[in-house]
Amino acid sequence: MMRAKPHELHLLASERKLLLAVGDLFVLNAAFFAGLLVRPGWVPGLKNLWAHAYWFAVLSAVWIIVIQLLDGYDLAKATNAVRSVVTAVSAVLLTDAVYLLIPFVTPTLPQRRLALFLFPVAAVAGVAIWRGIYATVLVQPAFHRRALIVGAGWSGRTLVQAIAETDEAGSGVYRGTGYQIVGFIDDDPAKAGSEVAGIPVLGDRHDLVRLVREYAVDLVIVAITHSQSIHAGLFEAILDCREMGVPVTTMANLYEQLTGQVPVEHAGKDLHVVMPLTQSAGYRTYLGLRRLTDIVLGLAGCTVTVSMVPVVWLINRLTSPGDVLYRQTRVGRGGRLFTLLKFRSMVMGAEEDIGVVWAKKNDPRITPLGRLFRRARLDELPQFYNVLKGEMSLIGPRPERPELVEKLAREIPFYRVRHAIRPGITGWAQVKYDYGASVEDALIKLRFDLYYIKHQGPYLDLLIVLKTIQVILGMGGR
Repeated sequence: MMRAKPHELHLLASERKLLLAVGDLFVLNAAFFAGLLVRPGWVPGLKNLWAHAYWFAVLSAVWIIVIQLLDGYDLAKATNAVRSVVTAVSAVLLTDAVYLLIPFVTPTLPQRRLALFLFPVAAVAGVAIWRGIYATVLVQPAFHRRALIVGAGWSGRTLVQAIAETDEAGSGVYRGTGYQIVGFIDDDPAKAGSEVAGIPVLGDRHDLVRLVREYAVDLVIVAITHSQSIHAGLFEAILDCREMGVPVTTMANLYEQLTGQVPVEHAGKDLHVVMPLTQSAGYRTYLGLRRLTDIVLGLAGCTVTVSMVPVVWLINRLTSPGDVLYRQTRVGRGGRLFTLLKFRSMVMGAEEDIGVVWAKKNDPRITPLGRLFRRARLDELPQFYNVLKGEMSLIGPRPERPELVEKLAREIPFYRVRHAIRPGITGWAQVKYDYGASVEDALIKLRFDLYYIKHQGPYLDLLIVLKTIQVILGMGGR
C-alpha cells in the first residue's frame, strides 16, 4: 500500500522542547564566549577552552534551573512570541546575575566595563532573537502533526477540548505541541457529516485508510475507552494504517503526554493506563537514594522546625492562643493510618461544629499567622518528622483524611492507587493544580498523582522541587 507524502517537518512535543533548550544553551554559551574574548589576559584556543569547560557547564546548569523556575519550556508560552521573549529575557538576566556571583567555579568579575556588560547584553539579544524565530517558525502548518481521531464519543471530545483549552491570557494551553486534528472517524450513523467539539466527523471505519491517505495524516488516535469493544473491521483498518507507517496511539497516552495527567475516567479496565506494570533496572537504586535523601532532608527540616517553635508559639499566644502543632489522622502508603503534623493555621476547635470539610478560599477559620504560613507552605514544616519516621516522603501524593478517602474512593475510579507509594510534603498535583476543595478537584489531582506514580524518577522529582520553590517564592499556597 502507498501512503501519501507526510509533513516530514513535524516535531514531537519532546523534540520541540529539546530544540528550544539546545538553541537557548547555544546562544547563551556563545554570548559568554564573546564576553571572554574581550577579557584582559584571555587567550582564545581549544586548550584554554577545554581547561575552563566547567565555566560553560556551570552556566548551562544555572540556566536550566532558572528557566524551569520561570516555566520557560512551556510550549504554549514558547510559541507566543511576546510571552516567550519576556520569559527568556527575565531568565537570562537572572541567570547572568546568579552566575557571575558564584565563586570558585565561574570566572571572576572583569574590571573592564565592556567585558562586564558584553556577556549579558549579547545573551539577552541572542536569546530574544532565537525565541522570536522559534515562536514565528514552529507555529507554521508544516511543523504540525495532522491527527485523525477514531471515536467521536466522550473520550474523543475530551481530547479535543484539552488540545483547544486556553489559559487566562486566551492562549492555547497546548498550542505549542503542534497537533492539528483534521477530523473524527466514527461508526455511529447519527454522527456522520456532523461536527463534534467543532471537529468534523469524516466517515466510518470503512473510510479510515482512505482518509489517512487523502489528508496526509501523521497520527491516528484511538479514542475508545473500552478497547475490547473495538469492531474487528475497525481494528484491521487501524493495523492497515500502522502497516502504512502511520503511528498509532491512544487517547489516554496522548492526553497523558499533553497534560501530565492520567485520564482515569477513560481508562476502562486497562491497568497499564493508570499504573506502571514494570519497573526499570535502576528503580530499586532510585528508591534507596530517595529514602537516603528523605532522611537527610528530614533531619534538616526537623532542625528548622524546632528552631521556629518558640516564634510560632509567641505569635499564636498573641493572636490566636492554643496549640502550636496540629495533629490529624491521614491515610498513608498501603492505606495505613498515621498522625500528620502541621503548624496550627486555624483557630482552635475549627471543626467541632461542622465536621470534616475541605478548607475554603479565604476560610474565616484561618488565623493571621496561619494565612501567612499557608501561603508560604511553612505550615507543612513539621511533616519533616513524618518523613524521618518513614510515614511520608519529600515528594508524593498529598495524604488525605480517611473520612474523605472513603467518600472519594466510592466516586472516583482508581482512587486508592495513589496509596501505592508514600505520601509527600509536595507533589506533582501540588505544583500543577490549585488547592482542591471538591470531588471534581480531587479527580483532577488524582490524575496528576497517578502520572507521578507512573513516571517517578530523579528528573521528575527535581522538576517538582523547582516548581515547589517557585510556588513558595510566589506565595502561591492557600
